[in-house]
Order: sequence, then C-alpha cells, then structure tokens
Amino acid sequence: MNSTNKRQTWPAAGIWAGTLPRWKRLGQRSFGQAEKLLRCREPYCVSACARFLDLTRFNDCLWGFRDTQDSVSALLLHSKQTLLPVFPPFERTAEIDPSRSMLRFLRNGRFHAIQGLRKDILILEEIMAGLGRKNLDPIDYDLMALEWGPSVETLRAGPSGLTIRAPEFQELENILPLQAAYEQEEVLPQGSSFSMAVCRMNLEHILKEQRILVAELDGRIVAKANTSAFSFTRSQIGGVFVLPDYRNLGIARRLCAELSGLLKKSGWGVSLFVKKRNRGAQKAYRSIGFRAIADYRISYY
Repeated sequence: MNSTNKRQTWPAAGIWAGTLPRWKRLGQRSFGQAEKLLRCREPYCVSACARFLDLTRFNDCLWGFRDTQDSVSALLLHSKQTLLPVFPPFERTAEIDPSRSMLRFLRNGRFHAIQGLRKDILILEEIMAGLGRKNLDPIDYDLMALEWGPSVETLRAGPSGLTIRAPEFQELENILPLQAAYEQEEVLPQGSSFSMAVCRMNLEHILKEQRILVAELDGRIVAKANTSAFSFTRSQIGGVFVLPDYRNLGIARRLCAELSGLLKKSGWGVSLFVKKRNRGAQKAYRSIGFRAIADYRISYY
C-alpha cells in the first residue's frame, strides 16, 4: 500500500472511539455471530446471506471486523471469486488499518468482482486501488424490495394468449438461447468473453436449485425470469430476459409479477437490483410494487 496513505477508512460504531477494532479471518465457531449480523442486514445483502449459507460447501472464507468486546460488527465474504462486504450502517467512521494478512489476501486473492451496497463497495475500491488492483467496470444499481404482493394490474399484463409457467428440466435446450442472450447483454463485464459451457452450467443450476418461470406465446418461449439467491427469509429475482421482438408488450411485468406472487405466497420476502441506467425496467418493477431501498454496486477486477 502507498506509504503516504497507509490508513484506510472502514466502517465502525461511534462507541468505538479511542479503541482499535481489528479484522480477522473467522472460523466456524464465529459463524453464529456472523449470522446474527447478516440477519439484521438481510434486506440489504441477500446475495451475501445466500453465499454465507453455502460457505462450507464451496470452501470459501469469511473475514470479520471485531471490536474490543470481540463482537463481529462487519463482514467480508469471499465466495466463488466474488467479494461481498457487509458493513454497519453507521454514519460515523474510524480509521483502522486492515490486518497484514487481510491486505495480502486482497492483493493476491483470486476474485473478479466485489458486490454489495454502494457505500461499502466504495470503501473496498479505495483499498484495492491502494494495492494496485484496477477497477475495470463499475456498475451502479437500485436495490429494490417488494413489501406487499404484486399489483393486480401487472398480473394481467401482456398480450392475449400469453402463458406463464414453470418449465421442466428437459426444456433446457429451449431456454438456453435466452439465458445466453441474457448473460451477454446484462451480466458479462466489458472485455469478458462468453462461454456457452459456463452458461449451460448456470442454467442447469437455476433449473435444479432456483425458481424459474417462462413466458410462452404462440407455442414459443419468449421470456424468462428466475430467482438468483435465497437467504434466510428473502429471495432475490434475477435473470429477467425478453426476446427483442417481444419487448414493450408488458411480458416482463407479468412474468416478474407472477414470480413475485409465488415467492410471497411461499413466505419469502422478495428483492432484486436493477441497473440505474435501465429506466424501462425500473418503471416496470415499480408498477409491480417494488421500491428502491438503497444504492447497489458491482465492480469487476
């Protein structure tokens, strides 16, 4: 790190004034404290909560920010080449040196993205810049949540004859072109190459472990939407894609409204994040009943 800027700004509670909290890599004995923090912040970090629930399966790691009472007050989760920070919502901050082991991990770790609330990502970006790691493609989103069920009018949206249904796994080949187009249009960062093999594995995972609905018109699958994560009590919608020739017909609104309704009936809260520049999608989600609750950000490295 640059010798003229050794200290970085990390979130901390005002009650820590005059103390020196520290970052440590957490073992399973501390997972209870980590879960308590995640549950408190769940509406703002569904992805991180979902990755935490799969932490042992993927052999990933978890860093904790401990105060002098040894309580975990912030987290940094490394899962499947993504860093997900969960920092406290305090306005006051304290200047704290990250531990040497953590700086070494951030400098040399294998990850391609950092994802979370924008205020938390900006903190990490500053640290990463000091370590010489270049931010290749930052993208800002609105994090949105649905408090009640979807609006009645959106459950009737779309052209006459539109059918919304859950597909069978055997229909993978019919859905794959939509998944491929979605990943190339909405997911891949600048300069990245598309892999059909990876896309196929992603779709297999969705069909096996997530909730997915397709929109069918005149016997053709023209749109899809699925969940991308399940946390403790919330679900996250993603993968929304409509074929270009069928856009602006209300299909996406109907599809997301029906998926949201199914999730709410099953007892799940519903979240999603949408690019700030995608005004059309934002309008569609608001018509369903979603509202923006925070600024979200993904930065690729």
